Amino acid sequence: MKTFGLSDDEVRQSKEKYGDNSLTEQKAESFWDKLLGNFGDPMIKILCVALIINVIFAIMGKTEWIETIGIAIAVILATFVSTISEYRNESAFQKLQEEASQIKCKVYRNGTITEIPINDIVVGDCILLQSGDKIPADGILVDGTIQVDQSVLNGEAAEAAKVVMPEDYVEEDEAMDFLNRYKVFRGSVICSGSAVMKVTTVGDKSVYGQIAGELQIEDDRETPLKLKLSKLANQISMFGYIGGIAIAVAYMVQKIFIQSSVTEYFAAGFLDSTFLVDIVEAVMLAVIIIVMAVPEGLPLMIAIVSAQNMGKMLKDNVLVRKTAGIETAGSLNILFSDKTGTITKGQLEAVAFVDGSGKEYKSFDETKGSIRKLLDVNICKNSCAVMTGDTKDFKVVGGNATERAILSYVAPFEDLSGGFTVVKEMPFNSTNKYSAVQVEGGSNLTLIKGAPEKIISRCTTCYGEDGSKQPFDQTVVNAKIDEMAARAIRVLAFATADEALGDDSLPDGSWTLIGVVGIRDEVRPESITAIREVKNAGVQVIMITGDRKDTAAAIAREAGLLESDSDIIMTSDELAKMTDDELKEALPNIRVVARALPTDKSRFVRVAQELNLVVGMTGDGVNDSPALKRADVGFAMGGGTEVAKEASEIVILDDNFLSIEKAILYGRTIFNSIRKFIVFQLTINVSAVLVSFFSPLIGMENPLSITQILWVNLVMDTLAALAFGGEPALERYMREKPKKRDEAIISRQMWAEIGIGAAYVFIASLVFILGDLIGNGIFRAYGTDAASAEYLNYLHTGYFTFFILVAVFNAFNARTDKINLFDNIAGNKGFLKVMGIITVVQILMTYLGGSVLGGYGLNAREWIFVLAAAILIIPIDLIRKAVVRKTN
Repeated sequence: MKTFGLSDDEVRQSKEKYGDNSLTEQKAESFWDKLLGNFGDPMIKILCVALIINVIFAIMGKTEWIETIGIAIAVILATFVSTISEYRNESAFQKLQEEASQIKCKVYRNGTITEIPINDIVVGDCILLQSGDKIPADGILVDGTIQVDQSVLNGEAAEAAKVVMPEDYVEEDEAMDFLNRYKVFRGSVICSGSAVMKVTTVGDKSVYGQIAGELQIEDDRETPLKLKLSKLANQISMFGYIGGIAIAVAYMVQKIFIQSSVTEYFAAGFLDSTFLVDIVEAVMLAVIIIVMAVPEGLPLMIAIVSAQNMGKMLKDNVLVRKTAGIETAGSLNILFSDKTGTITKGQLEAVAFVDGSGKEYKSFDETKGSIRKLLDVNICKNSCAVMTGDTKDFKVVGGNATERAILSYVAPFEDLSGGFTVVKEMPFNSTNKYSAVQVEGGSNLTLIKGAPEKIISRCTTCYGEDGSKQPFDQTVVNAKIDEMAARAIRVLAFATADEALGDDSLPDGSWTLIGVVGIRDEVRPESITAIREVKNAGVQVIMITGDRKDTAAAIAREAGLLESDSDIIMTSDELAKMTDDELKEALPNIRVVARALPTDKSRFVRVAQELNLVVGMTGDGVNDSPALKRADVGFAMGGGTEVAKEASEIVILDDNFLSIEKAILYGRTIFNSIRKFIVFQLTINVSAVLVSFFSPLIGMENPLSITQILWVNLVMDTLAALAFGGEPALERYMREKPKKRDEAIISRQMWAEIGIGAAYVFIASLVFILGDLIGNGIFRAYGTDAASAEYLNYLHTGYFTFFILVAVFNAFNARTDKINLFDNIAGNKGFLKVMGIITVVQILMTYLGGSVLGGYGLNAREWIFVLAAAILIIPIDLIRKAVVRKTN
């Protein structure tokens, strides 16, 4: 009997020399690190500058502390909401990783088998490997044989045979030679067989650990939204600075040239107190306008809308680890997707049965008579897999994926093999490509199952439905097999022989064919729809797979990826022969890459990004991790490796392409919500700056006080952020073209909407104030002294109310590009609540605001005038929308 393993003393020595099997964990970003990082947002930076200026003026006593506090609250809320959302989801991600550290392995220690945590394994340990186990380290086999799935490392779905390394084997330098039949690698899964492995490499030095180590390098590529916001921040800053300076100049012009003459103004000298006070007032006014121009609520709105959608996405099996991932998903131009488990179901299924006459049955339930019984007996008795439970609640376990697939084909139905007993068996092996059993009972037969090329040529007859043996034409079945192969279906043949099974050989003589069963990893039905939606959204989808070219083409055709003659399918070898320039030229037409290597994914990401495309990449294996990290947004599969999840921004918990489509939709929803909010806020901000600029030029004070401006900012920022943050994900967003990476966040149509809305508010403001001053007088106390304090109180109360209400009505314009302003309003009931609250509070402030908020109450005539002036912005924007529609 062979003895394996180390003693406790040998374990200690090995650990001192080579270390243990733990992987160096990437340092998790703390809450405070994340918070500090969010202060790098371009809009937050502008707000911080405005905050510092306000603090200085507040200390000097030249402005109200309440305005400073308002800006500070906006900054704190925006950064904290975003940070808390990311930190929460990062915690959820950490829970996904906990299972990795809990894995235990069966290790020979001190002459006996004991279970120890995976991290405690050392070089020289001997580990018992059985079907279903995950290999915990790199090593070689010292006993037994196994079939392993190495797809997490090399992307190849095919099982690989591993055998004991011969004593005279010469070790080569290639550490990552996954085709080496003597080496096993961490992360691989045992499909069948059992063996004992000797550990040669542990921890960070294993292939798994080396790839994980590559992911420590940080990528400083900015997200598309951050690029767009940086441009917007620069534009707003420039607008604010120019507006502030212009208003300061206008204020001094009004003081020097309009209210008096130059000679009179400077009669006491340049350094007199009046001049200095006016200069300080002008600078204060400029600062107020700069602050007003900045949309303080934008960062908060982005944080709120991201947080709300992250919760919704988690219900749809999409775990967002980094909020930037959602935003970027909405901007995708190109998506590289795995096949297995993402586009397909990720598990083999028997999908058809063809009898000896060439007749095809879609399911086992369609078969009849004796042929049904013969197929059932061959599958049930000639298999390493077993069925547990009853026919209604069954589960197939054991064996390899192929055997589980064919047993599942008959398992839901009545077991017809009960009268048969196995008396001799020949297990399947990869060299012979067949298995056989000899049974007694209802009939004494040898049942054979295996590769069609090994079986069909030995068959001279085939079974009919009644069980009679009939002449067999091989060409008919072979033609059917070729047809199935074109659909990426591989087949197993089933036959019987009357002779007994030999000790180490199949029966002599001719055999009788039962038929062939077609097996494949089926395309998910929902993936076909999801791929069509993603393609209609303007996103190019490229399937990358380790499968053969013909298999990949068949799956891609069924999934809807290959549709025209210009679509390109290529292999990794063909890709390697292309220069980067040739690849860039061919990229728009590439749909499938077969026999792909891990390095191909990284190359595609690099080349696509050089074309300024926003790149998405899916993956589940360690081999995918570098590409996942380099992509603009990495989608890791929930059933994949911890390393892949660590490298990604988004984890697809159900491994389904449909969930990727949802991630894109949510990303576009966030982007559209941000745009709606920007239109809403900048319309009011621009009009407020214009009013503040022209007020001193026409000889009047700013009609909005500091405290009123603070309430306006609160309406524009925090409350509006809540209102627009709840916008629903609309399917029509998936019909929009993807936005270019460097495209401005404000489109020409948005500028038109902002410009027309701001122009109306500005003109209405002038008509409202000047018209009443020089006209008949809508507001009370108008008379001989139109500038009386009582009259101005009512006039400014009316204007303040108009300014808030026109913003509320314009919010309905901004939230939809449809003529119907209530389009999908049921999907965002919070919008109506927030706008209702703003309106109610404003009405209360009108009567209870007093001198603090400039609220002195309005009568019926004044309310009608205010409401009419405010609501007029709706038909004006409807006309704009109608013109845009007609033009488009």
